[in-house]
Order: sequence, then structure tokens, then C-alpha cells
Amino acid sequence: MKLFYAPGACSIGIHYLLETIGHPYDRQKVDIKTGENRQPWYLALNPKAKVPTLQRDDGSVLTEFPVIAQHIAASAPGTGLSPSDPECALRAAEMTDYLVSTLHMQGFSRIFRPAKFCEDPATHDAIQQQGRDVVTAGLVVVERDIRTGGALHGEATFADAALFYVLFWAVDRVKLEVPSACAERYGKLKSSDAARRVFAEEGIAL
Repeated sequence: MKLFYAPGACSIGIHYLLETIGHPYDRQKVDIKTGENRQPWYLALNPKAKVPTLQRDDGSVLTEFPVIAQHIAASAPGTGLSPSDPECALRAAEMTDYLVSTLHMQGFSRIFRPAKFCEDPATHDAIQQQGRDVVTAGLVVVERDIRTGGALHGEATFADAALFYVLFWAVDRVKLEVPSACAERYGKLKSSDAARRVFAEEGIAL
């Protein structure tokens, strides 16, 4: 497999998952700041011009975070990251989608790129606050899931790949105060050998 990623982007969650399963893979950095994600060679791989992109061993390509995470977890059944119980697998997929579609796309997108929502700089502070409110409310939902035996309770699944990048952004980038169970879960993820390798490989100093 080959991962196309941008340092510190949501692709860090897939990078973390690949390091966790321990299977050989290649990686290639895509410089989004210079527009490399819109160059012809990359658009030929992923017309959506986004990361992460995963090129599989047979040359076929996957492009959406939840699908990539589930595929990687399924490729390593011995890790337990892809739950064998259908209900548990469904709940992991549900949580992954929530983290990506709500906390990331509705929350952090406003925090990091307010101009996407309105070009007028006078509105950007308000937009960023809206984003923080979305993330804060979303983490309350995540906290409840962890504490009440949901998809993020107990052993890790592919949903933790999404949780890893969301909490990396919340804790280490935006410096938000997160609920205690979220902080504890992130502490365990962040202190893993897989996470340390990912931060080193992406040039991220914490």
C-alpha cells in the first residue's frame, strides 16, 4: 500500500493506523500549501484533490477517510481494529463518520479556513468561534461514547484513527480543553510507538 498524505492534515490518522497495524507500506508527502494536490499527477490518482489517498497493492485507489480506515483495519484482522461483531463494526463506522463529517468538516474547517465560509475578513472571528462551538459540542458526544461503552470504549478500533487526528487538532493545534475521558484516550494514543513514529516522520514537534 502507498499513502499520500499532507503533514498534520487528517491523513495523519491514516498514517497512525498504518503504523499501528505494522504492515509494510510506502508514503508520499503531498504539499497542499503549494497546490501539489491540484497538479495533474495527483488529480489522476484522486480527482477530489484531497488527502488521504491510499493506493492499494493492485494499483486501485481509495479516497475517503472512513473507507480507507475500514479497509486498512480489515487488512489486519489479528489487530482487532476491525471488530468481528457486526454491531460493534457498525458503531465504529458510525463514530468514524461523526468525527469526520461533523467535528472535522463542520467544526475544524471553520477554525482553520474561515475564508471558505465567507471571504469577508470581518466575519472570520465569528466563523472560527462557530467552529469551536461545534467541536466542543461534538467532544461532549464523544466523551459520552467513551464513558458509556460505545465504539470508543475499551479496545481500539479503526474509529480511533479518526479520534487520533481530531484530538491532535483539538489538543495540540487549537489548544482546546477537552473532556477528561477524551484527554485520557488521546494520551494513550499519543504515547504509543506508532504515534511517535508518525510525528517524527511528518516532522511534527510537540
